[in-house]
Amino acid sequence: MSDLTAQFEAAVASSKKLPERPGNATLLKLYALYKQASEGDVTGRRPGFTDMVGRAKFDAWAALKGTTGEDAMQQYIALVEQLRAG
Repeated sequence: MSDLTAQFEAAVASSKKLPERPGNATLLKLYALYKQASEGDVTGRRPGFTDMVGRAKFDAWAALKGTTGEDAMQQYIALVEQLRAG
């Protein structure tokens, strides 16, 4: 396991213990960065207009298309550190 992967997994664990719950935009960013880091570019069809949450998640993830897994991990780690600092 690489050092970056270990830092990413630690950030994922600590994201579940943040001092306060982030806003929806930040939660979407965390979700999208996690998915990009762990699965790569978004695949599948965009959910329909009746699935607003699924559609927002899909769009947030799709906005990161082309971002490497390593870059997504680094951005995720930085965002979690920023949220933990308050």
